[in-house]
Amino acid sequence: MTSHAPVASRLALYARLVRLDRPIGILLLLWPTLWALWIAGDGAPAWPVVAIFIVGTTLMRSAGCAINDYADRDVDPHVERTRDRPLASGRVSGREALLIAGGLSLVSFLLILRLDPLVIELSFVALFLAASYPFTKRFFALPQAYLGIAFGFGIPMGFAALRGEVPPVGWVMLAANIAWTVAYDTEYAMVDRDDDLRIGIRTAAILFGRFDVVAVMACHAVFIVLMAVVGWMARLDAAYFVGLGVAAVLCAWQLRLIRDRSRAGCFRAFLHNNWVGAAVFAGVLAAALT
Repeated sequence: MTSHAPVASRLALYARLVRLDRPIGILLLLWPTLWALWIAGDGAPAWPVVAIFIVGTTLMRSAGCAINDYADRDVDPHVERTRDRPLASGRVSGREALLIAGGLSLVSFLLILRLDPLVIELSFVALFLAASYPFTKRFFALPQAYLGIAFGFGIPMGFAALRGEVPPVGWVMLAANIAWTVAYDTEYAMVDRDDDLRIGIRTAAILFGRFDVVAVMACHAVFIVLMAVVGWMARLDAAYFVGLGVAAVLCAWQLRLIRDRSRAGCFRAFLHNNWVGAAVFAGVLAAALT
């Protein structure tokens, strides 16, 4: 029993490194992927493809967390929220983080080998986006937009898997996801703004300054409008727009959480976006069943 303790302890550290204890990131990647799969599959996507994308999304988000912590290994120890992460605290090495990220990415790649060749081509772009995003915070004033592309790349891959192409509706959905990501990740960045200013990290919360709340709500509005365009392009019926309406109300509710810019309120608003994604998916699913 005792001999297994170090192994179990190590695995627990690795699980924390890839944020398995905080699945919100997986969900925020998964919802747009599911929207795409159900629309691309005309409401009945092949279940093996759905399973591949669910597992692949989980693996790639986990790999992205390991790469992110490697990129921020000299920064995280100085940020209140991140200083206790396994890599920042020295309990996991940079080499271990890279090996874990590489291993998870390889398994994810093996999963898609039997899918349409376009999916494989797009997977290389997705890998580049996931690996390079953490470093954009050093020089790009709006890294949240780059994250939106990375987080939404399951959308064109989903269309490619089921249709062998990415139609215009897929790119409009990706644009909508970028706007949504800028909104919720700005809320997330508002939590760390003081620390980020001190250490020189660039974020949307810093870029928008005193207009941060307005910018978040404007991005939510763009997201809702573009997703309405998606519904029109995909010829989805009223059930979809009911779900989108619920998502719009949930986005509007976040104004109450972020208007005083408290750390707790901004973090709650960020977590709240899980329900926004779920509401949109409920609308897509309802439209498929009617």
